[in-house]
Amino acid sequence: MPIPTRPWLWSRSFRFRLIVTAVVCILVPAFITLALYNMLTKEAVKEEAMEQSRQKLQLVDGYVMNVFDYMLYIANSVQMDSSITVVLKEIAAGKTYEGPDAAYESFLDQSKIMNKIGNMTIHGDIAYVTILLTDGTRFTNYNLSEFDPLQLKEEPWFPEMDALKNMQSLWIGASPTVFPAEASSSPYQITMGRTLRAGVKPYGYVFVTIMEKQISGIFNRLSGGQETLLVDRGGFILSHTDKTRIGESFSNRNTAGSQARSELVSVGDESYILTSYRQTLTGWELVSLTPYKEAVYKLNSIFNRVAMLQLISFVVFFLLLLYLLNSFTKPLVRLGKVAETVQRGNLEIRSNIRGSDEIGYLGQSFDQMLDRVKMMIAEVTTTQSRKRKAELAMLQAQINPHFLFNVLNSIRMKVMRGGDLDSSEMIASLSKLLRMTITQSNDTIPLHEELSIVTDYVKLMNMRQKEKVELVLDPSPDTLMVLVPRFFLQPIIENALIHGLSQRAGTIRIATWATAQEFWIRIEDDGMGMEADSLAALRAKLAAPGEQPAPVSDHSSRLSGIGLVNVCDRMRMTYGEAFRIEVISNVNEGTNITIHIPKLKAGEPHV
Repeated sequence: MPIPTRPWLWSRSFRFRLIVTAVVCILVPAFITLALYNMLTKEAVKEEAMEQSRQKLQLVDGYVMNVFDYMLYIANSVQMDSSITVVLKEIAAGKTYEGPDAAYESFLDQSKIMNKIGNMTIHGDIAYVTILLTDGTRFTNYNLSEFDPLQLKEEPWFPEMDALKNMQSLWIGASPTVFPAEASSSPYQITMGRTLRAGVKPYGYVFVTIMEKQISGIFNRLSGGQETLLVDRGGFILSHTDKTRIGESFSNRNTAGSQARSELVSVGDESYILTSYRQTLTGWELVSLTPYKEAVYKLNSIFNRVAMLQLISFVVFFLLLLYLLNSFTKPLVRLGKVAETVQRGNLEIRSNIRGSDEIGYLGQSFDQMLDRVKMMIAEVTTTQSRKRKAELAMLQAQINPHFLFNVLNSIRMKVMRGGDLDSSEMIASLSKLLRMTITQSNDTIPLHEELSIVTDYVKLMNMRQKEKVELVLDPSPDTLMVLVPRFFLQPIIENALIHGLSQRAGTIRIATWATAQEFWIRIEDDGMGMEADSLAALRAKLAAPGEQPAPVSDHSSRLSGIGLVNVCDRMRMTYGEAFRIEVISNVNEGTNITIHIPKLKAGEPHV
């Protein structure tokens, strides 16, 4: 990877990556921790808020039940006091007062009942008590001019009074206040009724009435920010701090019949904790609605303080990180500037960064590397100078081969003038071979040139031995321009002539064919062939690239000086693992060598 052209950009990028990495390593665990904390505590916060709402509502329910117990106490006192019930039964049965003391006796009976009623309510909250007999007689602790109890018989719920048995009560609920003195402060009143019976037949009724403000006053004192209301069995609000809400239908009432419930509900766009208790005495439901945000405010404030503390810690750590990173990266920035200077060609500069840590070791290694590079450059310079001198000497040495070619051509022309055409042809072939051997600088030549070299070589060999060898060429036209290494076929043909045919007459056939990616060359001779052991040994040598071949015989080294193993190594260095060679040979049947090589087109570099 190339070094950036501006070291200050590199240093800033490096520092930026370090800072981002550190920030990510801090923020990701922090956010995960906060998320897990929020997830794990959310349900606990919800349960805690609901528990607080239940406790508040239990407290309110205790006070409300005290008021209803007080009303029930008054009704029970009237119903269970024998001194009152005897008088009431007599009056309901039509008791008459006669004699001179009749008015006094009537006064005594009424006073007894009125005093009993008065004593029941003197020490408690204000309660309006009404005793209404079936004959129309009525006893109250209030002035009849304020309200006539006979109007109660006109109420739609009054027939239900006759269905009450024993100690059963009818909780009538909220209705407009009938007492003028109370109407302004409490527009609604709550009433309960009890039936007085002599055996089976009722002889009178007891009604106890309180003002609704006594219940809503409890809500004001104890609700603690939550909306509290009293709902009857039909779902209508009986008591509320907002008097305009009384009589409205409450949609979230308990329809499941459970004694208590607590759940999270949505009212408009806000979430509320709804808690309710169903009172066994009245059958009514006491309900509280607490805004969820307010309920969890304290717990959320703790969470926010924790988050703020983490944020402050992050800022402090970030500033400390910047200071430490600046201290740690100064040597690296220095090293980057030195590398930039070296890139511009100045090899004399050194970083001089030392220390016992990794950065000090890196600076020392970098300086040592520069020293080594400088020394290697000096060595390469010396080597190149020596190489240029050797090339010059080689160019000068080429004068002798040119002189040799000219002398051979002069001899050939003189032989031709003497009429010895065979000797002339032999000298021409030798001249071509020498020229290809000495003057060609290219590593690869087209296949047709290589086949031409082989043809000249076979001609020379036929002139030096008594029996001639026939060379049959069968190349595919599309392979003639394929580039091949120079002189890779000549050693194979030489082996076929010397070892295969043993300088006797025979035939050597060369065939080529190709595909889009590779082409094949097959060299066949009809010579002596090889024994199985010799063939196995040869195949083993050909399959082991890089090993030094066995010394060749004098016959195989007369011209080329290399054998089949050397050719195989050369081809592997040129084509790599794509090169393959197969040798098939049978005794007295000849040898078949097939070479698989990839195509090299003109201008394409080889391996």
